[in-house]
Amino acid sequence: MLDLKVLTESLGELEEDQVLDMLKEFVATNPSEAEALEAVAACQAGMAVVGDLFESGDYFVGDLIFAGELLTEAINTLKPALGSGGSSVAGTILIGTVHGDLHDIGKNIFKSMSEAAGFEVVDLGIDVEISEFVEKAKAINPQVIGMSGVLTLAIDSMKETAEALKAAGVPAKIIIGGNPVTKEVCDSVGADAYTTNAAEGVKICQGWVA
Repeated sequence: MLDLKVLTESLGELEEDQVLDMLKEFVATNPSEAEALEAVAACQAGMAVVGDLFESGDYFVGDLIFAGELLTEAINTLKPALGSGGSSVAGTILIGTVHGDLHDIGKNIFKSMSEAAGFEVVDLGIDVEISEFVEKAKAINPQVIGMSGVLTLAIDSMKETAEALKAAGVPAKIIIGGNPVTKEVCDSVGADAYTTNAAEGVKICQGWVA
């Protein structure tokens, strides 16, 4: 039986081997999708611990990046138990960190969790120009476009990108994510939804394509 509390603590302490060994043993027991989602939530809680320790000055940027990579590895380990074994794709999501912002930890976590849920995810990377979002959206016709940003200036880029997508007639739903994002920001940007939690973001996208 997977000890969720220990899993959270281990990820929070950046104990890579312990986290991955626990998850491999867990997946070998053929857990249900609900149990696997609990494990994902425990890993995310560990990431929140890392965030708190970073805020307090106990962890540094390198620790934050390592934690993001560890969380992505953890979710990839859990993928076989997350119900995406079928060949059918839930839908296509186009994501990127908007122009002027170079952060990608949150985006990468959302990408891993979306792929685990069965979505095809096309990732444009960081500092993505407005025209790149528009051109790629017209080329692949995604159901959802996700824009990420951590800096306050990212809000303006999100707004300009959303306006350009709508002007180009792109029908996709738009979800925005990142530290500065709130309901007010979502309304200002003209997005359909916002989230600061990757798992919640995936649920929103699933609701749209259901």
